Amino acid sequence: MCLAIPGKIEKIDNTFDETFRSAKVSFDGIIRDVNLMMVPEAVEGDYVMVHVGVALNIVDKEEAEQTIKYIKEIGEFDEFERQINGQLPEE
Repeated sequence: MCLAIPGKIEKIDNTFDETFRSAKVSFDGIIRDVNLMMVPEAVEGDYVMVHVGVALNIVDKEEAEQTIKYIKEIGEFDEFERQINGQLPEE
């Protein structure tokens, strides 16, 4: 299943420019590189909803935690972790 997953911005990288910013985002402890082009106002510590490596919008902490809880309940977070660890091909 292809879901947008909330994560917390840990570190923003402005190496290229403001348009092509990226960040290290933590998904319940799993760190991935995420493109921030669609959320130019995002800052470190914000929670963002991420789909296929792109942050779509900023969400509040409570909404992010509740969404992660629901994703874990339906078992999709385990699939995400296996994809990250190379145990499943990415969709």
